[in-house]
Amino acid sequence: ERDRFVLSKGHASPLLYAVLCEKGFLPEEELQGFRQVDSKLQGHPNMNYVSGVDMSTGSLGQGISAAVGMAIANKHIDKNEHRIYCLLGDGESEEGQVWEACMAASHYKLDNLCVILDYNHLQIDGNIDDVIGPEPFKSKFEAFGFHTIEIDGHNFNEIEAAFKEARETKGQPTAIIAHTIKGKGVSFMENNYAWHGSAPNKEQYEEAMKELGGE
Repeated sequence: ERDRFVLSKGHASPLLYAVLCEKGFLPEEELQGFRQVDSKLQGHPNMNYVSGVDMSTGSLGQGISAAVGMAIANKHIDKNEHRIYCLLGDGESEEGQVWEACMAASHYKLDNLCVILDYNHLQIDGNIDDVIGPEPFKSKFEAFGFHTIEIDGHNFNEIEAAFKEARETKGQPTAIIAHTIKGKGVSFMENNYAWHGSAPNKEQYEEAMKELGGE
C-alpha cells in the first residue's frame, strides 16, 4: 500500500542505505559495516536482507525491467494508484534490456512509472561516449513513448517540479533526465571516473567533508 523505489544502478547502494537510515529502516551503526563479509549492507542492495529495499539490483538493466513489472502489476492487476520510481544510470543504458523495458512501459501506458536518468556522462571505464555512446537520451526516450523532462539534477526545486509533472502526466510513462556532476562538491572527485568504485582514505575523507561543509 505504498509507492516503490528501484535503484536500477545498484552500485549506488551507499546512497540508498544512508536514506534508509535517515528514514528509520536501518540503525546508523550498521552503515559502518558496508561491504564487510558479515554485513547485510553489501555493494549491491539485497531485498532479502535489508528492510526498505524494494528490489535486489546490481546486474545492470534488470532494475528498470523489474520496475516495469511492478508498474504493470499495480496498474493492470491490482488497479491501485501507487507509483513506481526507478533510478537508472546513463552507462547502464547501454544495456539493450533497458530499452526493451521502456518499450513495454510505453505499450502498457504505464503512467504510474517514473524513470530518473542519472546523466553524469561517466561510467566505470570512462566517458559514456567513449565506451559505447547511448545518446541522445531525450529523443530516444521520446521515441520509446515516454513523456520526457530535462532538469538540473542538483536543483531540488527542479526535481520536485519534475516529480509533480510526472504525477500529472497520463497515458504514458515519464523519464526525468537529470543532468548531474559525478562527485559534485568535492574538487578532486568531480568528473573523475576513477572514483566510481573507490573509497577515500582518512585524509581524503577529511578534505572532502571540509569542502562539502560537513562535520
